[in-house]
Amino acid sequence: MAKCLTKLLGKRPSSRLSELYITVQPHTFRRFLMRNVLGVGVTPDKKPEELKKPTLRFIQFLRGNDERKRLGVVSEDGNTFAELSGGACVSNDFLAFLKQGFSSQELLHKIDRVQCERMNDRLILLPPIINPGKIICVGLNYKGHCDEQNKQPPTDPVFFSKFGNALVGPLDCVVAHSVTKRLDWEVELAVVISRKCRHVQCKDAMNYVFGYTIAQDISARDWQKRNGGQFFIGKSMDTFCPIGPAVVHSSMIGDPHNLYLKCTINGEEKQSGNTREMIFRIDELISRLSSFLTLLPGDLILTGTPKGVGMYHKPPQYLKVGDVIQSEIQCVGKMINQVIAP
Repeated sequence: MAKCLTKLLGKRPSSRLSELYITVQPHTFRRFLMRNVLGVGVTPDKKPEELKKPTLRFIQFLRGNDERKRLGVVSEDGNTFAELSGGACVSNDFLAFLKQGFSSQELLHKIDRVQCERMNDRLILLPPIINPGKIICVGLNYKGHCDEQNKQPPTDPVFFSKFGNALVGPLDCVVAHSVTKRLDWEVELAVVISRKCRHVQCKDAMNYVFGYTIAQDISARDWQKRNGGQFFIGKSMDTFCPIGPAVVHSSMIGDPHNLYLKCTINGEEKQSGNTREMIFRIDELISRLSSFLTLLPGDLILTGTPKGVGMYHKPPQYLKVGDVIQSEIQCVGKMINQVIAP
């Protein structure tokens, strides 16, 4: 987890939210956290008894200098959190936690029994899933993204993969590796699989979704076009898959096919769309994949991106060192990732 938002901090980068807050917002730390990472837009200036309780929004985090990974939940407004792995018979690792198979009602009961804390500046956010077995991506899954390339929408889903080394957290940095000169952005809704899934029909597929998070499918476009069109090098360089800030349980989302998503670079909006624009919906993607391979708890499916990627601007626009990428999806939250030199 090493580096975070050097340009904004003007010093050694860090994943500590308080250090990010110092220069990003002239308000309270909690207001920054709520509006820019975990929360959904509620005033933070409440009395303790009025603070919202944590709910089914799962985070992985560290406390200060303690290197022990922890699992917790946060409130919708981002003001409070509770550590589940501290005494609720819950694993401290999100992937192991999924395999424990708790129902949403069991989880809500456990949340009610653990101590609720105010969000504080000693919290260090990690990727909400640190070691997924698979990171499966879907290309050309928004009509607008097909149109900006002058391509017909595909008749079958276009699947490719990213590797686990690409994962970083919602406030971590993206490295502009020296081997690429065409670094691009793609905001995406990511699906988190809840349990073993094989030969599943569309009508049952959503029962295998635990929840959703944000993914930023960073791409080295020059390498994406080389090697005979093999995507994985251009998609899987270190830090090329920020995810977070939380995994939001499916019961908290409503309709995942009606969520606004957008991406801004240095405050300028580049992508704006809605998940209803997907060509292949989530149930069909899961059903198709499960007909070929076994999906397991914690597997990630990145469901595609709307129009507005840098490569297809006129002239093309690419990320450079110092740029700040903000990715946002309705009901899920936001990520802020800065591009840094190797």
